Amino acid sequence: MKYKSFGYLASLAMLGAGCWSMPPTTKEGGNTGAERANISPSPTPSAKASASPGTNTNMTDKGQDKAFFKNLPSDFSQPTDDAGRLLLREYGSVFQARGGATAPKKVVFKDESDVRSFQSTLQVSSEIIGGFKVELQSSALTALKAAIANAKAAGQDITPRGADSARRGYTETVSLWKSRVDPGFVHWVGLGKVTQGEADRIKALTPYEQVPEILKLEQQSIFFAKDLSKSIIYSVAPPGTSQHLSMLALDVQQNENAAVREILAKNGWYQTVSSDLPHFTFLGVPESDLPGLGLKKVTSGNRTFWLPDI
Repeated sequence: MKYKSFGYLASLAMLGAGCWSMPPTTKEGGNTGAERANISPSPTPSAKASASPGTNTNMTDKGQDKAFFKNLPSDFSQPTDDAGRLLLREYGSVFQARGGATAPKKVVFKDESDVRSFQSTLQVSSEIIGGFKVELQSSALTALKAAIANAKAAGQDITPRGADSARRGYTETVSLWKSRVDPGFVHWVGLGKVTQGEADRIKALTPYEQVPEILKLEQQSIFFAKDLSKSIIYSVAPPGTSQHLSMLALDVQQNENAAVREILAKNGWYQTVSSDLPHFTFLGVPESDLPGLGLKKVTSGNRTFWLPDI
């Protein structure tokens, strides 16, 4: 399968030392990845007025006049570096969550304390579904339970893929990151593409500091996805960027079932990460409202993804 990047390579080419720096008041939040779909964009539907959007005045992107930026919360911390902008494009749909959901106000959470501080502000509910404890923001869980009821009436099931399908902590995102970075270095050091000293230096950094270093190596086609053929961001989310940290994401066992995907969408749950096929995000609005929030419809086969139109 050939993998498309939707601006990733262009953004990667701009990355340089120190590009992960953020404004003093920011740290950052987001998502997780698995297999990347071979997707091609479809025309963006005509925009529709969104429900009670915030108006962001801290626009640092050239596309600051786009609906996506205008609908971000007024206190959203715009990334000022290329790595942050890249991740906003890849994982940013969650920042438009409505329907009683509280979206993160930054692209990356810097550490465990940062994640816990955000999660402590949320109204959270839990339910045992398919034998697993599902912990989500209350509005997201309410919508999920409605989708499950609709699915049952149609003779379908909606269940999580596993124990970590909903809420995650920062440590879990670090473990997933290391599961790609560590074997990646073994491979590339073995081929002589990276020195052992350089690998040891990067691995000794904090996870937050490692991200720009890994992305810099990927400029040289030294990739860290599980199959080592593409960017790590198409395999796992960098530490602190997983949408599961916001408790607005769920990995669904029945994600291959088009009827299940349709039922989830009718209840405000959409696919928003084209590199993660089981992954659904609670956005809390009808599909007809998504273009007005600055999200574009992208299709792959019979799958529909809603991605930031930036």
